[in-house]
Amino acid sequence: MNQGDLATTIITMEKKALEKLNKGNPSGYLEIYANDITYFDPFQEKRFDGFENVKTFYESMQGTIYIEHYEMIDPVVQTVGEAAILSYNLVSHIGNDIFREKCTEVYSQQPDKQWRIIHSHWSLITSPSEK
Repeated sequence: MNQGDLATTIITMEKKALEKLNKGNPSGYLEIYANDITYFDPFQEKRFDGFENVKTFYESMQGTIYIEHYEMIDPVVQTVGEAAILSYNLVSHIGNDIFREKCTEVYSQQPDKQWRIIHSHWSLITSPSEK
């Protein structure tokens, strides 16, 4: 797969997962996380290690998130061997609140040739009160 096609594939996977999560359903991300995922959440103090720990955390959020509209800003996919790094800014609108975040996802091509996220890092740029 050439660089342009891979970038399109990775960004499309991310958008599909985001769209499900924005409707309160974390399964989109769970479908593309690798078993050895490491995950930093902006609202949690420590990193989550392993799929089962991330799954437990995500399932606790089931049905609690509703993003009315989001903007993925300047997504970039860089590749190194069998890894692809996606980074972008995200603006999420919830009622009158706006969340601004930075995201870095490290995708790895697994032995079954599927691309899966092995590391996810989210951080807030501003809290909703700092529009």
